[in-house]
Amino acid sequence: MCLSYQKAPPLLKQMLDTPLLPVLRVSPDEAHFLLLTRRPWPEVTDLAAPERRLAGLRLSPKTRTPSRQTEYIKLTLMDCDGQEQPIKGLPENPRIHALHWSPDGKKVAFVHTAERQAELWLVQVSTARARQVQGVEPACALGDPLAWLADSRGLIVKTVSRDLPRPSQQMMSAPLIQENSGEAHPGRTYQDLLNSVEDEAWFEFLTHSQLMLVTLSGQVTPIGAAGLIAGFGPSPDAKYLWVSQIERPFSYRFPVSRFPVRSEIWTLSGEQIVTVAERPLADQVGLSFDAVRPGPRHLHWRSDAAADLVWFEALDQGEAERPAQLRDALMSWRAPFDEFQDKSCLMRVPDRLKKVFWCDSQVALVQSEWFQSQQTRRWLLQFEPELRVKELSCFSSEDRYQHPGHPLMRTSSKGQLLLQRADPERPLLYLAGPGASPSGSRPFLDRWNLKTGKVKRLWQSEPEAYQGVVKVLTGDLLIRSETPSQAPNYYLLPLAAKGAKQLSSKPELMRPLTDFPAPRPDLTQVHKRLIHYTRADGLELSATVYFPLGYTEDSGPLPTLIWAYPREYRSAQAAGQVRGSPWQYTGLNPGSPLVFLTQGYLVVDQPSMPIVALENKEPNDGFVEQLVWNAEALVDTLRQEKLTDPRRVAIGGHSYGAFMAANLLAHTSLFQAGICRSGAYNRLLTPFGFQAEERHFWQASQIYLEMSPLLQADRIAAPLLLIHGQADNNAGTTLLQSELFYQALSGLGVPSRLVVLPFEGHHYRARESLEHMLWEMLDWLRRYL
Repeated sequence: MCLSYQKAPPLLKQMLDTPLLPVLRVSPDEAHFLLLTRRPWPEVTDLAAPERRLAGLRLSPKTRTPSRQTEYIKLTLMDCDGQEQPIKGLPENPRIHALHWSPDGKKVAFVHTAERQAELWLVQVSTARARQVQGVEPACALGDPLAWLADSRGLIVKTVSRDLPRPSQQMMSAPLIQENSGEAHPGRTYQDLLNSVEDEAWFEFLTHSQLMLVTLSGQVTPIGAAGLIAGFGPSPDAKYLWVSQIERPFSYRFPVSRFPVRSEIWTLSGEQIVTVAERPLADQVGLSFDAVRPGPRHLHWRSDAAADLVWFEALDQGEAERPAQLRDALMSWRAPFDEFQDKSCLMRVPDRLKKVFWCDSQVALVQSEWFQSQQTRRWLLQFEPELRVKELSCFSSEDRYQHPGHPLMRTSSKGQLLLQRADPERPLLYLAGPGASPSGSRPFLDRWNLKTGKVKRLWQSEPEAYQGVVKVLTGDLLIRSETPSQAPNYYLLPLAAKGAKQLSSKPELMRPLTDFPAPRPDLTQVHKRLIHYTRADGLELSATVYFPLGYTEDSGPLPTLIWAYPREYRSAQAAGQVRGSPWQYTGLNPGSPLVFLTQGYLVVDQPSMPIVALENKEPNDGFVEQLVWNAEALVDTLRQEKLTDPRRVAIGGHSYGAFMAANLLAHTSLFQAGICRSGAYNRLLTPFGFQAEERHFWQASQIYLEMSPLLQADRIAAPLLLIHGQADNNAGTTLLQSELFYQALSGLGVPSRLVVLPFEGHHYRARESLEHMLWEMLDWLRRYL
């Protein structure tokens, strides 16, 4: 059955017309801020434009850019007094992305996707005027194409290559043959993969690129030879480049991230000095999240040195299941990169290296993690007077209440990110953290002494507000503050008050930088409440309940939509911790269930749905049982507090949340209706793992079967609405999942409806699609609640 797009009621349609709040970026010299206004919801005709789906990428064959990406339509400069100045001379109908401040803060470079190609543009901050750099077409297919040189006098730009001919529309067909000689090649259920010789030709054509040196005067000089350049980066002294290029053979089973890669060091004139690594096709990487590709990975320059190339390298060949005391090494290679010169091993760790925070030539902070244990370590790497490594801390990445915070970074005069010192003469760093607590999150700023390990709290979000650290500026703390009745805005707090025990962000002390009005003033009246409840095994959980517009205590029990997403935990203690804050602004987007507050529904958004590893088992060994415990405890509490009419409760979710909702309909009678968007319902279609499940089907076949709601469809009685994007590109959630589930439900006589949104991916973007989705969901709730 085919219907035209439906129109949502006015209050829901207004969600699509509500302006999006700008985001803010600080210039390296802290003299200016850039306000970015995101492009609103596109029309479905935009999604219907020609598109090539290749090696996990979605590319426009006309512009050779990603066909679906976040873009900005307006840029505004703002000074430290909050004075705004719109940037003049922007292209007509701008579609801006890949923005970069110059290291000196005097210019901004960005890419604009025009009708037929990408363009390079520059903004002169002093005049607030933009201009196009003629004759330069950035190549965006394989990532960010721009990198400023340290002296701000030019950029390295990855540009579209004209060396390859456009593939023929009628390429010779031939049998497609794949063969395995007996080696294991496990892989998750990827989509948009190469499928033919024609696909291979298009992939090469759309990703072939040439590096160029582009000066501010407009001079363009080629660097080296063209190729399938996946990544590059100029050294801080602007004398060298690391360049990684994709090579054949391509894979029909894995995305581009697994293709063979050759990494080299070039001079800025394009001379190849040395090959750093030649990594073959990564088709034997294990399913464990701790498994990595063997060989050098995460190439980057030391931010605190002239030209030291560093990378991570597995000591266990990337095999997480292999017993090993030490698993990863941090390697370094210093200019002039003589191939007979030894590479240096800076440190070895017992888990996987994830981040290096460079500080200066004396110390660096290193972070390593292990997914299986959810453990994070921080190490001090000391270079002077001799190379030494010291473990500073070890904490659970699940434990939000005890999270120590993230190190703050600053941009150096050469455009390099370095750890931000709280005192140039002492080993003091800033840590900004979520500040989670049983009453909700209160973000904080701490000062951390690397030498003694002592931590001092400098600032914390005020009660009854949600305030987060954006950046520590010279003399000011930049925060983003919101309350249930006030939209998020940016404020400055003077650091001159640091003589006090703790900085305060009381309203009278905050200097407003922006004054964004609430996009939907009516929603500032939304009332919400944090509730606590206990599931059958004694685990204490929480949820935020949102009351509909116009609600009073006399309203009585209400029809309710519960919208959730399950999460796996190794620790029961961490699983019960409160997430989020009741003091955040109720900002809505069309995909949020909170839009139904305008239609008289009580909404429980993202309640705790933990799946915990119990008795030394894997979390999913108790998936169904724990899911039922979570839902029963929540619905029972809502009923006891007389908030919900238990005869009018719907369950819903998106992606893994849809999978959860379908399982709850199969294993409980708590809900009178369900709404599932972009879900997966048959785990036999994802046999090599899904979500946080690392075991494949043949290792845990009973778990895969029990967790598949398609195989339990005969137990579902409640009406179920299935919505799916026709072009879903998420691993495992192919449209076939919803089609097969609907066929099962329909064949069994379950009231059900399948809505396929043309051209949409895993998350829906087009105005017509979003409005139709809202109409479908509201119609379903009205019918069955």
